[in-house]
Amino acid sequence: MAIFRPAPLFETIQGALTKINKKSQHADDERMVLATHRAAETTSKHCSRLYLRTLKNITRTTPVLADELKRRSRFAAVSAAVAERAQDLSRVANDTAAFKAQKDQPNGKKTMKSYLWSLELATYDANHA
Repeated sequence: MAIFRPAPLFETIQGALTKINKKSQHADDERMVLATHRAAETTSKHCSRLYLRTLKNITRTTPVLADELKRRSRFAAVSAAVAERAQDLSRVANDTAAFKAQKDQPNGKKTMKSYLWSLELATYDANHA
């Protein structure tokens, strides 16, 4: 994957840099250039990305496999469990204390969200094994 490294002046550009003129007769041949800048806290240093988008409808050519459906349902269930756990006031204090205790360990999770994901993934996998 190519890495986009903008000049320092343009490090935080975000949004559409060029747009597609939908009324043009050449709209199908035009591309939209979209730049994103991730502002969320993360351990990765790569936070700027460029995307090219066309108007052409891109349809999937392969069928959805049973394994993919399982992974989708696992992701949806764990994502919902993490969101619910983050809002549950009866567990926030204990989760925060446990997160801080493991954060500086060699294999510790560096963000609260990744810590909650690891807990809920382990719970989901134990219940569905």
